[in-house]
Amino acid sequence: MTESSSAGRSFESIYRRFAPFVTGYLRARGVEDPEAVTQEVFIAVLPKIDKISGGEDGVRALLFSIAHARAVDHHRERARRVPTVEYDPALDGRLTSSAEEIVLTRADHEETIALLAWLKTEHREVLLLRVVADLSLEQAAKVMGKSVGSVKQLQRRAILALKEHPRIADGMFR
Repeated sequence: MTESSSAGRSFESIYRRFAPFVTGYLRARGVEDPEAVTQEVFIAVLPKIDKISGGEDGVRALLFSIAHARAVDHHRERARRVPTVEYDPALDGRLTSSAEEIVLTRADHEETIALLAWLKTEHREVLLLRVVADLSLEQAAKVMGKSVGSVKQLQRRAILALKEHPRIADGMFR
């Protein structure tokens, strides 16, 4: 048996033995996606698998120290996040349609593509990710390799740019 295959079997047995407990611990700690964080914990353990000492107790101690650190990181990141409120159209007091609504509801496909082509590349990309792909700010930021604040600014500027487009500004885009 090769060293890598024994490490692989050892990792598999550790995962099967402890994953449900790690997931339960993370769930009890209020982590939003405990299954994903469990995967992160085991990915962090994988390179250390051959260096763990202390048998099962050593494995357990390492796993739960990493799980604890990931849970703390999760709560710190969540505390830094600006709380968001779901959009409720019933509470929207605007008397005119938004630029997004005009583009999505009144334009045919070719006109929409022409409007998007008129935008700068980053503005077009952020609108495609946020409006068409329906990604969150965090997801769009990750895709674009930018901070959440940068994506917010790009989106704001893209919407302002669309409002300045001659066809929208003159009310001709219908």
